[in-house]
Amino acid sequence: MRKRLLTLLCLLTATRLLFAQALTGTSSSASIAAFTAGMERNPGFLTYYWDAKKGKIWLEISSFDTELLYYPSLAQGVGSNDIGLDRGRLGQEHVVKFQRSGNKVLMIEPNYSYRAISNDPLERRAVEESFAKSVHAGFEIAAEESGKVLVDLTPFLMQDAVGAIQAITRTRQGTFKLDPARSAMYLPHTKAFPQNTEFEMIITLTGDNPGAYLREVVPTPSIVTIHQHHSFVQLPDAGFKARAFDPRIGYGGIEYFDYATPVSQPIMKRYISRHRLEKKDPSAAVSEAVKPIIYYIDPGTPEPIRSALMEGTAWWNQAFEAAGYKDAFQVKLLPADADPMDIRYNLVQWVHRSTRGWSYGGSISDPRTGEIIKGKVTLGSLRVRQDYLIAQGLVGDYASAMAPASDPMMQMSIERLRQLAAHEVGHTLGLPHNYISSTQGGGMFGRASVMDYPTMVAKIKGASIDLSDAYAKNIGEYDKWSIRYGYEQFPAGADEKQALDKIVNDMHKAGLTFLTDKDARPEGSVHPGTHLWDNGANAVDELKRVSDVRRIALANFSAKKIPVGTPMATLEEVLVPMYMFHRYQVEAASKVVGGQLYTNALRGDGQPVMSIVPVQEQKRALDALLATIDPAFLAVPKPILALIPPHPFRYDPNPREVFKRRTGLSFDPLAAPEAAAGMTLQMLMNSERVSRLVAQSALDPAQLSLESMLDQLMGATWYKADPADSYQAEVKRLTDKLVLQKLIDLANNQEGTSQVRAVALLKINQLKTKLASPATNPKVAAHHLFALDQIRRSEGNVADIKPTTPQTPPDGMPIDTGQEWLLPACDWMP
Repeated sequence: MRKRLLTLLCLLTATRLLFAQALTGTSSSASIAAFTAGMERNPGFLTYYWDAKKGKIWLEISSFDTELLYYPSLAQGVGSNDIGLDRGRLGQEHVVKFQRSGNKVLMIEPNYSYRAISNDPLERRAVEESFAKSVHAGFEIAAEESGKVLVDLTPFLMQDAVGAIQAITRTRQGTFKLDPARSAMYLPHTKAFPQNTEFEMIITLTGDNPGAYLREVVPTPSIVTIHQHHSFVQLPDAGFKARAFDPRIGYGGIEYFDYATPVSQPIMKRYISRHRLEKKDPSAAVSEAVKPIIYYIDPGTPEPIRSALMEGTAWWNQAFEAAGYKDAFQVKLLPADADPMDIRYNLVQWVHRSTRGWSYGGSISDPRTGEIIKGKVTLGSLRVRQDYLIAQGLVGDYASAMAPASDPMMQMSIERLRQLAAHEVGHTLGLPHNYISSTQGGGMFGRASVMDYPTMVAKIKGASIDLSDAYAKNIGEYDKWSIRYGYEQFPAGADEKQALDKIVNDMHKAGLTFLTDKDARPEGSVHPGTHLWDNGANAVDELKRVSDVRRIALANFSAKKIPVGTPMATLEEVLVPMYMFHRYQVEAASKVVGGQLYTNALRGDGQPVMSIVPVQEQKRALDALLATIDPAFLAVPKPILALIPPHPFRYDPNPREVFKRRTGLSFDPLAAPEAAAGMTLQMLMNSERVSRLVAQSALDPAQLSLESMLDQLMGATWYKADPADSYQAEVKRLTDKLVLQKLIDLANNQEGTSQVRAVALLKINQLKTKLASPATNPKVAAHHLFALDQIRRSEGNVADIKPTTPQTPPDGMPIDTGQEWLLPACDWMP
């Protein structure tokens, strides 16, 4: 009996404990009002409660199976361009919905990559059940009342949602993990708005062996604390009409498989991304918008930069006017009482980093339709300083301790910022890069689109350089056509497909086309009109002109390029962009060699499809490229060499901004020529390019062949007499060695075509025969002996070849592994 009483007492105690647990939140029997007593309630799109005693966020879910948008972002970044974890970086959007199952709520992401656009629910269900979904989180219900439930959102928020750990690992900056003990809610940026609810976390990552990038920017590099943001956003209503994508005119957007499509039609559907914009008077040729697109500028941007950003952003109104709207695109300063986290504000944000880097324009869009909900531009603050430095080398003249009364350097930098703002905002409107536009638009310097990457137009005036027309001052003609395609509203009853086709065809009649990153970025890319940071309708002519600008810039280079009182050693930072001023035009001209002209033609649209660049143009390009490896071109003028001492104490140079050297602290007079010559040879002897030379001469024997190209190259280097000047002679020998190494690389490239390898081997053997003759000059004899040794080693085990690692140019564009348009679209720094 006593045992039974003890057992009963234990059961009663256990029941009491379970009841107490229910009141403390481990059961959903409590009401939300009772459970949240004493907590701070924050009503909004998703209402949440802040439990200050436990440091928790409790989310009130009042609607199940209703889709909303979730995305993470980085509110406070690391500050390193190389790692890429910048303030304002946007994560991937996810359409999610809350689904209840018993005492649990799942946050589920449907799979919108595979759909059935059909009225038949069974047909839609068949597709839905054929592909996996993603469950982002599961929550235990802590309390409920009147159909609403309360869940603990804190564990979901306490994660590395933007992939910072992966970014640190990918860039080899150490092995890190999230430390929950040093992570917490950040309440100042945790808010609820009518259309979105925002949560921000202080996230601390700890790790071992932090890399150089982290050591540059983090006070204690083994402890990296950043702010990660979580956004829950109301999705737009069903009033948005998706617009079809056309490959002949550039737009980013969405694509998915539609399994309800008739077999005779393409199953893949592609639509563009765009803001919702409608006319107040659809029948009017020009009308105000029902709701204009408004972009807000970060008030933390200093003047005169702020005004430049506002002016450049406002250029887009010109394009919307062409599409039939009046004042449909507006630019304002973000009001003091507005919150940049509010989804209703399109934002141009000013961001700081420790090094120069890219800017980018991204957007938050509805993955179901492509409708842009919010545009977000991130502009790096060091950009303007790099532009100013380039202008300093071109036209700077610090004759005394006072700055010049008139500052063309700042004027050029401001012009660049206007163009940059227009470019990045263009991305947020749905537009990708259009790299062929620098060859179109009329005039000597094609400026058909702000969506190209232009470098400054430096014009020659006598023995000086003029920057008064450095950058475009308005929106481009292509930009107007692209906005018309994306945003023009057609009359009721009009055939939209026909109307869109007419826009594209009329654009072609105006001499404008579209080619983008995949056509321009690869080193071995094909089209000679697509390149980054080039100018001019003809790449070869522009290379010659740019080379003349470079010659004048170097001839005028003096101590007056830096202010009085500045260490003389810092002249090197100004020299680098002047010496390498031809770098991007070399890359553009190299695409003429083995180049092909093509368009994104559709069958029946009348566009030219594809043709090989005429042989005479290829030969002109080759001549212009070989001129850039001439010793007289490569040698740094000796008066400049006398101006640059080693850097003084506490003025250590950024290694990216100066030439690499093998001479210790002192400036290496051979490093700059080696880097420049190596750049030209890398582009000219690209494996894909030389393979096209073999193919084009097989199809047409009159075309430039690989044998002919290599013969001219050898004639400009190995088979050409050394210059009388001893410095230039050493530069020539250096270039000779680079050519030989490139030939050996081609001959041993197992991924290359067999005929490329055969021709390269032939040229190596011909050189070997020539080198057999003894040389009397000891420098030349040593040069030949080294070359014969490299050839001998290449004939045996390729691993035995131990060439000197070629010097590379200082960074032009920042280094990054991201895809520009697939991440947010970036704007690299020249």
